[in-house]
Amino acid sequence: MNPRLQLSRTAIDLIKRFEGYRRTAARLPDGGWTIGYGHTRSARAGAQVSEADAEALLIYDLIDVAHALNEHVYTPLTQNQFDALASFAFNIGVPALRTSGVMMRLNEGALLQAASAMELWRRAEFEGERIVVDSLVRRRAAEKALFLTPEGDAWAPAPSPVLRPMLDAETGAGLLREAPATLEAPLDGDSVSPVRTSPPPPQPVHAPLSLHRPAAFLDEEAPAEEPAPTAGWMTAPLSIGDGAPRFPLHSAPIPRAAIGPMVILALLGAVLFAGGLYWTFDIAPAAHLSRAGALTVGWIAGLAGVGFFSLAAYRLLQRLVRDDDAS
Repeated sequence: MNPRLQLSRTAIDLIKRFEGYRRTAARLPDGGWTIGYGHTRSARAGAQVSEADAEALLIYDLIDVAHALNEHVYTPLTQNQFDALASFAFNIGVPALRTSGVMMRLNEGALLQAASAMELWRRAEFEGERIVVDSLVRRRAAEKALFLTPEGDAWAPAPSPVLRPMLDAETGAGLLREAPATLEAPLDGDSVSPVRTSPPPPQPVHAPLSLHRPAAFLDEEAPAEEPAPTAGWMTAPLSIGDGAPRFPLHSAPIPRAAIGPMVILALLGAVLFAGGLYWTFDIAPAAHLSRAGALTVGWIAGLAGVGFFSLAAYRLLQRLVRDDDAS
């Protein structure tokens, strides 16, 4: 049995930094109320809270988060990993965490993959559109950095002259395909209404085809304009910790180049299986071959067909699970 961990001051400070302090209760779009550092359970119209009491409410909300992590994460965690997951769970909600790819990878013992999967929870719905939000990208980066920070002096050396980094071309799902939008929700007032503070991305302009442009760059996306940096760590509270998931993931589709070999392998398996049956029951009896020899060849072909088909199906499902982190 893994020891039950408790949240440290690091987790509380990280959550406070990104949630922001709201002194007076504000109405949420769903009709509820929020106050303090994303507290909703006892918030009501006209309520006010001091910073000290807001922190106490946050610690109270985090009791359920810590309990869920201790109950549903079976892989031993360090204090930094536990704190980072607490901030992540408070942001997306415990129900979303329990069914997410992050939880699946945690319980597989794939901690590095779990840390990377956290970064994909970076979209929010704004004006009927799911967009990548600047503050969520920064929050995921901070949580991932804390998750990957070893305790004490357990840093593994990676000397640059020895381990020269190379581009990983297989992480397309983790790349930003668009410039993140900067959304802010003022921390005063009686209602919460996110406002876009960065200009909307420009519409793509299709330039005429140039005979001097290499063909390899014809499908390349135009570089998006970087958003203006925001001052400090403080961002608007764009989520509620004990509610439903606020930021569903938009999963990247499987490239056709990855599906093609799997389909060919599945077809080959089907042909071998059908060929084995045809050999055993049609060709072998007509050629007056021995029953033992016919059955042996038929079984080999049939088993090979089943194996190829099963391998293709497994690889396809594996790719689907790899690309799907919003479950």
